Amino acid sequence: MSPTPKPQLGLIPILLLSLSVIPSLSLSLSDSPPTVFDILPKFGLPRGLLPASVSNYTLSDDGRFVVVLPKTCYLQFDYLVYYEKTITGKLTYGAITDLKGIQVQRFLFWLGVGEIRVDLPPSDNIYFTVGIINKKLDIGQFQNVRPCRDGLSGSCVGSFKRGIQLPSPVEEIEMLITE
Repeated sequence: MSPTPKPQLGLIPILLLSLSVIPSLSLSLSDSPPTVFDILPKFGLPRGLLPASVSNYTLSDDGRFVVVLPKTCYLQFDYLVYYEKTITGKLTYGAITDLKGIQVQRFLFWLGVGEIRVDLPPSDNIYFTVGIINKKLDIGQFQNVRPCRDGLSGSCVGSFKRGIQLPSPVEEIEMLITE
């Protein structure tokens, strides 16, 4: 008479445990923290306010934020916009206030953008406060996240400046101080 094989009960709990862990692993892998481009629409703002090169950001409970770029860059909207490596401000629903690190070019001057806001309820407009000036623009140009440019070249500064590399706003200020 041959011995009767005993069932391997130890294998069943291991199989059940592995089947229950696999779905939770896939859920935890897809539950990555939201990007800054995911956060902006939750506050009623368009995703494309910042360049695609954002490398890191922090957002405090009170809405204060810090956005970090690997290097400075430019984006062309209706106006040429300069982004410093660090951008700070306060995020509230429909607005960014106390903004530092974003400048817009008007003629030959670089002016700091202090506030960005949208209409509530939403409309097709977005408003930028530059000094004491409020400028209304079409919100559509800020819907998509765009890659930034390292510097300025002809197509974004007009035909009379083609091929000229202009200094950044920070470099312009440094040149004025050292003169």
